Amino acid sequence: MVEIDPTILATFATYLLLVLVIGAWGYRRTESLADYVLGGRRLGVGVTALSAQASDMSGWLLLGLPGLAYGVGLEAIWMPLGLLAGTYANWRLIAPRLRAMSESLDNRLTIPDYLEGRFADDTRVLRALAALVILVFFTVYVAAALVAGARLFESVLEVSYLLALITGLLVIVAYTILGGFLAVSWTDALQGALMFIALVVAAGAGLVALGGIDGTRAAMAARNPELLDPLTNGKGEPIGALAIVSTLAWGLGYFGQPHILVRFMALENPAGMARARWVAMSWVTTTLIAAPVVGWVGIGELPNVLAEADREKVFIHLVVELFPAVLAGVALAGILAAVMSTADSQLLVAASAVSEDLGRGVFRGSFSRAASLWIGRIAVAVIGGAALVIAADPESRVLDLVANAWAGFGASFGPVLLWSLLSRRMPRSAAFAGMLVGAGTVLIWGPLEGGLFDLYELLPGFVLASAAIGAASLLVRPSAKNRNAASSR
Repeated sequence: MVEIDPTILATFATYLLLVLVIGAWGYRRTESLADYVLGGRRLGVGVTALSAQASDMSGWLLLGLPGLAYGVGLEAIWMPLGLLAGTYANWRLIAPRLRAMSESLDNRLTIPDYLEGRFADDTRVLRALAALVILVFFTVYVAAALVAGARLFESVLEVSYLLALITGLLVIVAYTILGGFLAVSWTDALQGALMFIALVVAAGAGLVALGGIDGTRAAMAARNPELLDPLTNGKGEPIGALAIVSTLAWGLGYFGQPHILVRFMALENPAGMARARWVAMSWVTTTLIAAPVVGWVGIGELPNVLAEADREKVFIHLVVELFPAVLAGVALAGILAAVMSTADSQLLVAASAVSEDLGRGVFRGSFSRAASLWIGRIAVAVIGGAALVIAADPESRVLDLVANAWAGFGASFGPVLLWSLLSRRMPRSAAFAGMLVGAGTVLIWGPLEGGLFDLYELLPGFVLASAAIGAASLLVRPSAKNRNAASSR
């Protein structure tokens, strides 16, 4: 257990109060379902960029990635490289096109809603399948955020894992229910800035304490020389091309993450997309460098070697070891910020899948504006409870849960969205086949082990989904309504 100064608790209380105030502000400005799930398309450039990346990175950026670097050394560089490439491609290929087309198709509010409009699907099958994919994988994704939050509350509040889990869930659900998309986006922008500062300061302080890069390398070599080889794991075993390709493949997941994609759809002025991309890439490049550095300096700076089960707490131990109480409190609040910035976004998208896509779309519910809002808010609480059940195992690993959900969305939605935005000849059946094959591959491939099955399930899922889309596009001609919808961009 990390020994925590009372000043850190005061910092936490101040931060949580600020978040709830923003939630109350968002509540006053939320008058319709469009406001609740997309903020009325009135996000500025800075908020769009910071909230998109903060909701992307989540608690794994301050816990999972530093923990990976602490355990395997320079082998951890491959994942940030893949994520950096994927982030840039997402902003270039998806962001401007999705913003324009979702608005031109009768102001579509959600990804399932966009797919229904893009393919002129009167059967509602696409919307239903997309909503179910969102509910399944977002429940797992929110569970990952809750585990990260529980790790933090365990250390800071010195409470049991279950109580820490429930505490984090209650805070996240409270302000997500209150404020909807506006509150979530503004808190995510605030939290993105806090995550940035926490990582950069922690990495910089650790490097200074160890005497710079040379001192850090020497400390790693003293612990285990194999940590300095990016082509071997911490045990000195070659990681092989399969492992490198698997790790780089994380970048493919960006094309299908609904909680990131809705930020593109919500940008107020499409002309600001290039500036938003510049802000986002600056943020993500810096944090993806700083996060593994935190793990590497932790190898030399922490007096005791962390056990395998505790390595994801390396950031917590490092800031408590190096920083005065107030600054440590701010840095640890960065973890809470990372957890909340992703969990709130995911809960909101999942809630919109219930209220907008299933309730109003598939089942054609005639709900009043107030009823639709409250259905969304109730869905946030229910989905949060389901995620709590998944996260209740104290042996849960943040990175493992994130990997499964990331692959699910990347393979299910990524190829479909890419093809739908880049090709006018894609028929509705191709979208259905792509989602079904992508999701099915991830669910089947993930639990299998050995040989080719050690490949991260996102890559085969993405490839097979793309193949299914290509085959269906060759065999089936898009309808006239489908072609007209595609030409609206």
